[in-house]
Amino acid sequence: MTQFRQFANPAPLGLSAFALTTFVLSLHNGGIGQKFGSPPNVVAGLAFFYGGLCQLLAGMWEFANNNTFGATAFSSFGGFWMSYAVIITPFFGVGEALTAAGGNVKAHAVGIFLLGWVIMTFILFLATLRTNMGLCLLFAFLDITFILLCAGDWTGKGHVTKAGGYFGLFTALIAWYIAASDLIGHHNSFF
Repeated sequence: MTQFRQFANPAPLGLSAFALTTFVLSLHNGGIGQKFGSPPNVVAGLAFFYGGLCQLLAGMWEFANNNTFGATAFSSFGGFWMSYAVIITPFFGVGEALTAAGGNVKAHAVGIFLLGWVIMTFILFLATLRTNMGLCLLFAFLDITFILLCAGDWTGKGHVTKAGGYFGLFTALIAWYIAASDLIGHHNSFF
């Protein structure tokens, strides 16, 4: 009989990476802790490595565990964070090129980027409807977050972007809750 190597559950890592990176960016988007409209570069390191690379790895491990949903969600959002990091990192010149184009080019380009993620997140939300309430809420709140951030970029309305930041904070808390429910059990905690 062939024995296959068993992998630990990568979901707590993927969810925690998503939660922390989302939390930091959402504080920025909500204007909490720093002036609203300041550069989001504080999230770049998290977006490249924790939200990006760690989520991508969690997605690959979900493939090995035969969990297509987890693999697709974690790998996709790992890619989201890495691509967002490229946009905000001066070394790559993407943000600067969009800004140099003048007008609303950068805001509209980021809005288009976010609209794609509204669609992807909605598809993932539909895939959670027969799972559990935590995942349903996570993807519902995340989709609302993306809708608000997209609308904020397209309309130039700062209060809409701030609302997206607040919804992002709730999204991050939901992700941490799900990660904790997978991570903390009777075998390793008093809870």
